[in-house]
Amino acid sequence: MILTESVKGLENTQAPNFDLPATDGKNYSLESFQEAKVLVIIFMCNHCPYVLAVLERLNALAEEFSSRGVAFVGINSNDATDYPDDSFGKMQDLPVKFTYLRDESQEVATRYHAVCTPDIFVFDSERKLAYHGRIDDNWKEPDQVTEQELKQALEKILTGETIPREEQNPSMGCSIKWKR
Repeated sequence: MILTESVKGLENTQAPNFDLPATDGKNYSLESFQEAKVLVIIFMCNHCPYVLAVLERLNALAEEFSSRGVAFVGINSNDATDYPDDSFGKMQDLPVKFTYLRDESQEVATRYHAVCTPDIFVFDSERKLAYHGRIDDNWKEPDQVTEQELKQALEKILTGETIPREEQNPSMGCSIKWKR
């Protein structure tokens, strides 16, 4: 496990398009979420201890904000050959309460500059990157969280506020498992 932090300096970039299969049997593209006021894209996987530690929090946020026009999308770009726990079949077993997509070619992760799991990108209604950071200030111990940064970012974006770069702490987790 190599601890990796998300890339800085991507503010206001446009969300790259994608067309990927989901665990619900459908394919989704960026256009599939055009009705969402805010789109949260989380590069994640099935086996990463960082993702598993925060999955319940991500599910709760997805449920809390869905009625306010926020769509959550998970994308698994890990190499399933060397990491079979990240296979599409295993993805269907993970208790994710939002759309979960498979990026087999890893092209989507590359276009987004995703590097770790979880790597969280939040796009506003124009699909410009408004927040790229962590969920909160304690991935390992939820009862020790003092700053719910993703939740605060969503609240601000929904009210049209800008999140200053200095308020966006990088997400950290395992590196994406790139194909050889």
